[in-house]
Amino acid sequence: MAKTESVTQSFRHREVGLTDEQAVQMYSTMLTARKFDERMLLLQRAGKINFHVSGIGQEAAQVAAAYALDREQDYFLPYYRDYGFVLSVGMTLRDLLLSVFAKAEDPNSGGRQMPGHFGSKKLRIVTGSSPVTTQVPHAVGFALAAKMKGKKFVSFVTFGDGSSNQGDFHEGCNFAGVHKLPVILMCENNQYAISVPIDRQVSGKISDRALGYGFPGIRVDGNDPLEVYRVVKEARERAVAGEGPTLIEAMMYRLSPHSTSDNDLAYRTKEEVEENKLKDGLPKFKQYLIDCGLWSEEQEQELSAAIKAELDDATAYADKAPFPAPEDILLHVYAEEGGN
Repeated sequence: MAKTESVTQSFRHREVGLTDEQAVQMYSTMLTARKFDERMLLLQRAGKINFHVSGIGQEAAQVAAAYALDREQDYFLPYYRDYGFVLSVGMTLRDLLLSVFAKAEDPNSGGRQMPGHFGSKKLRIVTGSSPVTTQVPHAVGFALAAKMKGKKFVSFVTFGDGSSNQGDFHEGCNFAGVHKLPVILMCENNQYAISVPIDRQVSGKISDRALGYGFPGIRVDGNDPLEVYRVVKEARERAVAGEGPTLIEAMMYRLSPHSTSDNDLAYRTKEEVEENKLKDGLPKFKQYLIDCGLWSEEQEQELSAAIKAELDDATAYADKAPFPAPEDILLHVYAEEGGN
């Protein structure tokens, strides 16, 4: 009996609809996001880049959510820690490095915006603004367009736990609930709004707030990519069936400081961080794949070497790429004569 239960547990990815290859691809993308993040922290400390906002500890939920969506037609409104997500929907390490180096070739903003503020018309990543939570009403607007045009795409938006206290979040939820719009809202609850812990922000579950707006709210273990995949997949099915929005609260922990300008030990202890490293979804998913017979330490070494080579290439390319010309600051600000 115990052996049967173990076998069932070992292949959960198949039960939720993922192939063996997809499960391995998900892990590869998670590890790529982690290695990118670690490289950026080193580059910032070396004085090569100015600033970095880290997403270490949040990759599992980001990648799983992306795989549960239709990456050929849905619209995405990620927030500034979502490196795992944007890599999953088609951004490259070169794209991300060009952004952190603020180079003219940066596909997100031409070197104008802070790193982590994504945008790609080709990949249907809607350009975000710097104020937190503004992406929520934007996502609701895209969902309204889907409903008005009779299209079967959904909009997917992420934000932090602190953002759930902003007016944009509540106004977006209210409008989406009233009009039953095909939008999925995923709060990446990493326990801190910069330095403010979750118990000083919210009395209760963020997911329960959906009840007041007339649609389901689901809390999920954000360190369990297979459970996140299942929940986002079901939310998408509800959305395209005309059943309206879903609010997902993915519970996780921000293992790194808020940004390279943050001293996180001013408001939390090293012991707390170390304790939460034991819950990190990345090594847990690696072990799951090993238990399934789909991964090995040899494959891990090969993948790590391949990611390092790609990161080295992207870093060298972005470092040598030209900066925007000073006059480029006027581009896309004023309407051009004869333009539409």
